[in-house]
Amino acid sequence: MRYVLPVSATESAPAPEKGAAQGAGPWQVPGRDPRVWWVLTLAVIVVGALTIRPMGADGRGLAVAALFLVNSAALLARSLPEKRIPRHLTLLWLTLGVVAAAALIGVSRSGTGYLFAFFLAGHIGYRLEVKPALVLAGSCSLLCGAVLYFRLGPGHHTVPWAVGLATGVPVLVGIANRSRRRAVLAAFAAAESSERAARAEARTAVLTERSRIARDVHDVLAHSLAGINMQLELVDALLDIGDLERVREANDKARGLVRASLEQAQWTVHALREDSLPLLESLTAMLESSAHGDVLTVTGTTRELPVQVTQNLLRIAQEALTNAARHAPGGDVGVELTFTASSTTLRIRNRPGTREANAGIGSGMGLIGMRERVALLGGSVTACPVTEGPYDGGWQVEAVIPG
Repeated sequence: MRYVLPVSATESAPAPEKGAAQGAGPWQVPGRDPRVWWVLTLAVIVVGALTIRPMGADGRGLAVAALFLVNSAALLARSLPEKRIPRHLTLLWLTLGVVAAAALIGVSRSGTGYLFAFFLAGHIGYRLEVKPALVLAGSCSLLCGAVLYFRLGPGHHTVPWAVGLATGVPVLVGIANRSRRRAVLAAFAAAESSERAARAEARTAVLTERSRIARDVHDVLAHSLAGINMQLELVDALLDIGDLERVREANDKARGLVRASLEQAQWTVHALREDSLPLLESLTAMLESSAHGDVLTVTGTTRELPVQVTQNLLRIAQEALTNAARHAPGGDVGVELTFTASSTTLRIRNRPGTREANAGIGSGMGLIGMRERVALLGGSVTACPVTEGPYDGGWQVEAVIPG
C-alpha cells in the first residue's frame, strides 16, 4: 500500500525510500490544504490594504505603507519550506515580524493591522518548538498590548488593549497543529518502514523457495542421471568385450534407475506442493529401488514428523545413497533411523566399494544441499570416514533433527 502526502507547489514530495518524515513541509499533512492558506493570507493582506490608514507616499503614511509591506512579507514567508530555512533565520524572521506587527498597530490610525499579529502568532506555534514559540508569542502579546494600553499610537482608541494582549493566543493552535503533523508524519514513516520490511521479507521468502526448488531439482536430475550414465557407460564397455549377460544386467539396472527417477520426480512434486509423505514407507521404497531393501534399522518409538522434516530426511537419505553407489560401488550399506524424545537421527553408512568408482561424476552440490536442509530445521549433519566397527574404511552421513 502506498501513502501519498499532498505537498505545496513550493516543495517536493519526500522520496519513499527515505521515509515520509524526510523533506516534510508544512502542508504535507492531510487536512491542511495550501489553497485554503493562500486564500486566508491574501484575504488578510487585501483587507489590510483597504482598511489600514493612513497609507501614502510621505510622512506617517509612508511609515504605515512600509510596515504594511513588511507584515505582508512576513505573512507570505510562511509558505517557505522548513528544511530550506535554518532555525536561527526562522527565529529572526518571526521576531522581526512580531515587532513589525506591533509597530503597525502603533503607527496606523485605523484598520485591521492587528490581524497580522494574530496570524503570525499562530504560525510561530507551528514553525518553532514549544518553548521558543511560547516565549515569542508572549512577547507579541506584551508588545501589542503595551502599544494599545499606553496609547503609543493614534489608533489606540479604536481597538481595546485586551485585543493586543490576545494576539499571542493563536500560538496554541499552531502548537496543536504542529503536534498533529508530527504524529501523522510518524504514522506515514512507520507505514513506509513496514512496507519496506514486508518487501524484504517477501524477497527473502522468494530466495528461500528458489533454493529449495534448486535442491530438489538437483536431487532428482543429478542423482538419477548420474546413475543411469554409469550403467550406460558400463554397457558400452561390456559390448566391447562381448559380455552380453552383463550387458543385460546393466541394462536392467538402468531401467530400474529410470523407474526410481520417476518415483523421485513424484516425491519432488509432493515436496513442492507441501504434501505429507510417510517417512518409513517412503524410506523403505527408496531403499528397495536402490537394491538395499533390507538394510533399514529403526530404533525408538516411531512417530509422525512434520512435513518439512520428513521431506528433508528423505532427500538426505537419497543424497547419501547416491553418493555411496557412486563412490563405493558394490559396498554394503546400512541405514539407521533413531527416534528419541528430543530428536530424530538418520545415519547412513557404507563399506568400501568392491568395484572401481567413477569419481568424475557429480556436481559437488550434494553435501552443500544436506547442510542447507538441516540448517533450515535447526539441526546438524556430519559426513566423515568410518574408522571402526563393521563399516571400517567406509563413509558415514549422520543428520540430527531436534524435536
